[in-house]
Amino acid sequence: MKIEKEFFVRDTLRVAKDLVGKVLVRKIGDNFIRSRIVETEAYTGQDDKACHTYMGKRTPRTEVMYKEGGYIYVYLIYGIYSLLNFVTNREGLGQAVLIRAVEPLDSLDLISKNRFNKDYEDLTSYQRKNLTNGPGRLTKALNIDKSLNTMDLFSEEIFLEDDGYKGFKIIESNRIGVDYAEEAAHYPYRFYIENNKFVSKN
Repeated sequence: MKIEKEFFVRDTLRVAKDLVGKVLVRKIGDNFIRSRIVETEAYTGQDDKACHTYMGKRTPRTEVMYKEGGYIYVYLIYGIYSLLNFVTNREGLGQAVLIRAVEPLDSLDLISKNRFNKDYEDLTSYQRKNLTNGPGRLTKALNIDKSLNTMDLFSEEIFLEDDGYKGFKIIESNRIGVDYAEEAAHYPYRFYIENNKFVSKN
């Protein structure tokens, strides 16, 4: 079942937790690549020192975060890695969820070629382990870049599905890589599937 806009126009922490286990579908050419979201982080707007919209900051880059939930926010870190975020909650709040890791469900050769320019069977065990287990790794594997920034999540190019997957335990923890954010570095806004091998490492 395709996930509609109402899913995203809710409390950001709720959305971040509910995204875990859902299926991200990315169309590349004639191929629909499906991967399961196994790790997310919530960023809750102007009171969150780790968030790009802290204290109501508005720039051309962050303007999409102020839209109503259901839009895509892609930004670069270190000028190299694209990070995929979904805008959440009501218009004007500047909140989003970072997709930190996914588990590939199909199209392993295509994903492997995007990441390592090799078929899946030719990957080393280290490369297989690190295929999509981080926010920059998954975007490279799924060919996600800034061309998707400001798009919504309801086209054929990229969308989400609920396939009814259940039976897993969600762990809550501190977010990764936000030590600069003082007390906000300790907020338990990271959600991931317990013991899933594609979850990123601290």
